[in-house]
Amino acid sequence: QVQLVESGGGLVQPGGSLRLSCAASGFIFSRYAMSWYRQAPGKERELVAGIRSGGSSTNYADSVKGRFTISRDNAKNTVYLQMNSLKPEDTAVYFCRAASFSAWGQGTQVTVSS
Repeated sequence: QVQLVESGGGLVQPGGSLRLSCAASGFIFSRYAMSWYRQAPGKERELVAGIRSGGSSTNYADSVKGRFTISRDNAKNTVYLQMNSLKPEDTAVYFCRAASFSAWGQGTQVTVSS
């Protein structure tokens, strides 16, 4: 079955950085686009960043553009989200998703606070 395991979250001060990882299994990873989503308390889950299967094409929400970078290593079946210049409004649970599948992992908590 499709499995996604997010990791790398934590508590950081505003302006700090974190690198999230998502380990995928149960499908041919290199054939699918991957995305990162986040969900803050009381808010809808929102798309943060996406990357095509080849890794060269990416897209970002306006709120994170220039601060976050999505990447993937198809040999490791892993997608990453490098988050720099973090703001309190980035606080959320972060999830990864594979195109065409509705499976979600447990997510990883990111808290940005002074």
